[in-house]
Amino acid sequence: MPPSFAAVATPATALAWHSVSDGRQPMHSPGALLRILPWLLAPVLAACGGSGTSPAVSASGMRMAATVLPAATAATPATVAPKLDPQAVVSAASPFAPGCDREDIGGTNYFNAEVEPSLAIHPHDPARRVAIWQQDRWSNGSSRGIMGAASTDGGQSWTRRPLPFSRCGGGTVANGGDYARVSNPWVAYGGNGIVHAVGLSSSGVIFQSGSVNAIVASRSLDGGLSWSNPVPLIRDGPGFFNDKVAVTVDPVDPNLVYATWDRLVAGDNGGPTYVARSLDGGASWQPARPAYDPGPNAQTISNVIVVARDRTLVNLFVQIDYVGDGFVARIAVIRSFDQGASWTGPTTVAALQSVGTRDPWLATPVRDQSIIPQIAAAPNGAVYVAWQDSRFNGGALDAIVISRSLDGGANWSQPRRVSTPAGVAAFNPSVHVRADGMVGVGYYDFRSDGPAATLLTDTWLARSADGGWSWSESRIAEPFDLAMAPRTSAPFDGGFFLGDYQSLGSVGPVFVPLFAKANNATPANRSDIFHAPAVSATSVTSGRFHPDCGPPRRGALQGAQADTLAVRLSANLKRARLQRLGPHAGAALPRSPNRPVPRIR
Repeated sequence: MPPSFAAVATPATALAWHSVSDGRQPMHSPGALLRILPWLLAPVLAACGGSGTSPAVSASGMRMAATVLPAATAATPATVAPKLDPQAVVSAASPFAPGCDREDIGGTNYFNAEVEPSLAIHPHDPARRVAIWQQDRWSNGSSRGIMGAASTDGGQSWTRRPLPFSRCGGGTVANGGDYARVSNPWVAYGGNGIVHAVGLSSSGVIFQSGSVNAIVASRSLDGGLSWSNPVPLIRDGPGFFNDKVAVTVDPVDPNLVYATWDRLVAGDNGGPTYVARSLDGGASWQPARPAYDPGPNAQTISNVIVVARDRTLVNLFVQIDYVGDGFVARIAVIRSFDQGASWTGPTTVAALQSVGTRDPWLATPVRDQSIIPQIAAAPNGAVYVAWQDSRFNGGALDAIVISRSLDGGANWSQPRRVSTPAGVAAFNPSVHVRADGMVGVGYYDFRSDGPAATLLTDTWLARSADGGWSWSESRIAEPFDLAMAPRTSAPFDGGFFLGDYQSLGSVGPVFVPLFAKANNATPANRSDIFHAPAVSATSVTSGRFHPDCGPPRRGALQGAQADTLAVRLSANLKRARLQRLGPHAGAALPRSPNRPVPRIR
């Protein structure tokens, strides 16, 4: 078994994390001994929870002392980059005219607001980059169009074009893009230079008579300057709703392209994982088919495929089950060893224990990634999953946590905290692994916020050079006022929204975040998309150890307390579903008389 993230830091675990099987130096090498020597001699180790005593080595490498790390607070950030790296605004003024969607199903349109970006970097020519995002977000779901931007100079300049996934973006009956709205943009670059994009296009109110929705795919042969007509991978009427699509290109054979999503059945009668694949670089697609069905009392969401080093496909998802009078959820994966022709049953990564994000002063909700984890494959064969979770905060606040698999997704470590324990919620993680194995996790938190009317939000990049055992972080953007972001309104005030995901890539030793940021005091242009290569954060310069480990201490989660947390987790799952589906998600799932009352898992 691989060493667990959950193990309390001891000399034994320090040794284990430098094992040959983990791709680092053997225990007897001088480099490994130098790194673990402080742990062998430190008299006190930090306890699970994030603050305490950890060993430190002086600049000379000769003197060692126990350094007490004060608990971080909102007023004293744990790590702040002395200087921010340059940022480039990728988005621009909206090209869409009011009424271009030719449909009125209500809602407030946030003209000029951009959210939910996805980034793709050419694997062999990294100066070539493509970004896509939602343009002109609607409060009750989706946007007027998907905008794309292409760069040939490493992001210094961008050429923008809409994708023909909706009427506003140039979609017509003739070209297959005759839809009023579109959401869920995702982009991937193949090694042959072909760029692939997918999205969720729709018209009408989901599950209502006359509505239609489709998962559509397009490709670009010129680096994102132009796009092919959209191809429907699946198209449904009011009996089904397809959601949360992602596209992946095999890094070895770019002819193999995979798309995955969940397909919800009307009346809350299930939501299986679907997969479609192309064997010719997106020129054509095989019919979509279910890869995993959790049954009529459950659904999957947030499906994403990565290709492990041995070319095993690992499909990540969240499974939400209706249990008793509430919901429970777990993060899981299915795997394919034959390029998506068949799939294994699910393997659990961890129970999902997110309580969601709110304004810490006014309790206004944030539509976050409560049920949207992210996954990344590493060059050494490891696979990482990052998500929001409250287990290290006693169920009070979400932190960003991570789990690792060293065997292609068959087994997973206990979750480990990534975000600094600053006494505020951390949310919306993205995860990526550089070619040299360094793991990066981007996220937002409220460390800079105070009792003023604004909701100051920080953007962070955490980095680990030892497979997720220790982390350092840098701020990658000035605090912004999240209260200026677009809001979701169906079927209730779902809160501030910058996207169900952000994006993170890398070029050599530089992580490249692509993220949405609200514009302070600018209601006519509430948000933009930013490209911010973290050129000053190429190494782990101020590592901090987080021996936050394992499942929550059961002594604090017994009896009524455990039941209370279970109710909070269930309520957040219901809220997260309603935010994405509107009032139709509130219909009761069919009950089974033998279903147990939800408990913490």
